[in-house]
Amino acid sequence: MRTLHEIRGLPLAIRLLLVNQLGVNTGFYLLIPFLAVHLGDNLGMSAAVVGIVLGVRNLSQQGLFLIGGSAADRLGARGVIIAGCAIRTVGFALFALGDGLPVLLAASVLSGVAGALFNPAVRACLAQEVGERRAEAFALFNVFATTGALIGPLLGSALLLVDFRASALTAAAIFALLTVAQAVVLPARDVPPATNSVTADWREAVGNRAFLAFALVMVGMFTLENQLYLLLPDSARRATGWDGAAGLVFLVGTLAGLALQLRITRVLKRRGSRGRWIATGLALMALAFIPPMTLAGTGAPPGGPADTVLRALPVLAGAFLLHLGIMTAQPFVMELIPGFGRPELTGTYFGIFYAVSGIAAAVGNTAVGWAMDAAGRGGTGSAAGLLPWVCCLVLGLVSAGGVAWLHRMGALPAAHPSPVPVTA
Repeated sequence: MRTLHEIRGLPLAIRLLLVNQLGVNTGFYLLIPFLAVHLGDNLGMSAAVVGIVLGVRNLSQQGLFLIGGSAADRLGARGVIIAGCAIRTVGFALFALGDGLPVLLAASVLSGVAGALFNPAVRACLAQEVGERRAEAFALFNVFATTGALIGPLLGSALLLVDFRASALTAAAIFALLTVAQAVVLPARDVPPATNSVTADWREAVGNRAFLAFALVMVGMFTLENQLYLLLPDSARRATGWDGAAGLVFLVGTLAGLALQLRITRVLKRRGSRGRWIATGLALMALAFIPPMTLAGTGAPPGGPADTVLRALPVLAGAFLLHLGIMTAQPFVMELIPGFGRPELTGTYFGIFYAVSGIAAAVGNTAVGWAMDAAGRGGTGSAAGLLPWVCCLVLGLVSAGGVAWLHRMGALPAAHPSPVPVTA
């Protein structure tokens, strides 16, 4: 009830941005996780071609975050958000309408470019519209995003009973509705004229040593968060022998977010500094990999419902701790980013931050995947089974230590920087 009351107290534009993130994640996760299976099994493409299609989408998005952030600063976040959702509508529709490689590559590029546009723009718009309630707004944003990440795969699994095209068209329809809603509800704002070139803005942001150091030490947060889609689901399936156990990882996060996210943010906001809580959240994320580590290399379950439940508990405990760490750190991370630079460069700073995080997640997932392969080659009972878990534990603790060091050095901005001009 507190969460609903908090939502009702927000301006209409902010409420739309929250619903927008729910729709964005629902549409994304009902399609993209099933794309590789469609390309390989339904269309008969080789693994190399599937990798190219997926890689093009990811590269288009991660490589253009900076462009999307700068566009939000110079053109206004409202137009960039609308354009991004409209482009993703076309991209997802192409996945349904075309089977040839050129069409699929075009769909991948469009869907990636769309994400590069609206992801930093939505966060910049949220930060600028909500004023001093940034932490609470980003906490709610996290709740809606997590809920969409749960609904999407469930809806996608149901639509696959029809066929993949039904999933793609449904995802496209969701983004089309979001495009119309944003055009109707988001207020048009005057954008102050730029005083520098785009490249000068980029040099200013990249030259901000405190911001760059913060973005780099936050690599641990995004790499560990991505293990909700790689290491933890794989561990849940291996521990229980049940493919559906992977869905419980997402269910734990959604329920925890709905029950605890806003309460955690509001309590911590009144007690202590943001840097302290970000470091604490990262440490919790690191420790989340200890409970599942107890199952590493133990082999398949011997059978029986009771044993299946017992073996699932360490993985679910890890998932809960990981979500708890995310809930602790992420709203304050989003709250602090605009404070590193001039108000006119809010989108640019978000764009750079997410470009760094995207590269980090890709590199981190590759490293964890290599560790998982090494663990698999080690066999049951081998110490190699601990490798991916130890990697995540160490990375999280190093990131937590890095944030704590920046906090002690006074390198982190104040919680509430000077008021920003609204450029939605």
